[in-house]
Amino acid sequence: MTNNQWLIGKEFRFEAAHKLPYHDGKCARLHGHSWRGVVYISGNILVEEGAKQGMVMDYSDIKKYLQPLLDNYLDHYYLNESTGLESPTSEAIAAWIYDKLEEAGLPGLTAVRIDETCTSICLYSKNRRSGWLNSGESLNLLLSHDSDDGGV
Repeated sequence: MTNNQWLIGKEFRFEAAHKLPYHDGKCARLHGHSWRGVVYISGNILVEEGAKQGMVMDYSDIKKYLQPLLDNYLDHYYLNESTGLESPTSEAIAAWIYDKLEEAGLPGLTAVRIDETCTSICLYSKNRRSGWLNSGESLNLLLSHDSDDGGV
C-alpha cells in the first residue's frame, strides 16, 4: 500500500441563466453568469505504460465526460429548465454535475467545484473518506487521512 495521493482538476466554463425562485433578493429574478467549474479526480497510482504513462488520468479523458453536459444542459441554457432543478443554486448545480459524471462512470471522481462569480464558490463531494471535506479541519485537498482506503 502506498501513501501517494494525487488530485488533478479539469477546469470548464459555461454561460447560462437561472433564477432562484425562493431567494429573498435580486437572484429571484432571471439573470445570467459566466460560470467556472473544476472536476477533481484523485488516485493513488499512476498509469505505468503507454501514451498516458505517469498520469492519474489524461485531462482529455475528463473532458470527454464533461463535454456532453456542457453541450446538452449547461452552456447557453436556462438552468431551471435544462437541469430540471427548481432552484439551481451553486450547490445544486455542483451536485447535479457530480451525479451526472458519477452516472457516466468517471473513474476517480472526487469533487466538483462551481464558481458562480469570481468571489462565490461551492465545492461538492460525496466522499468524506479523504478527510478534506466536512472534517472540521482546514481545507487541504492533497492530504489524505485515510491511507488504507485502498483506492481512488
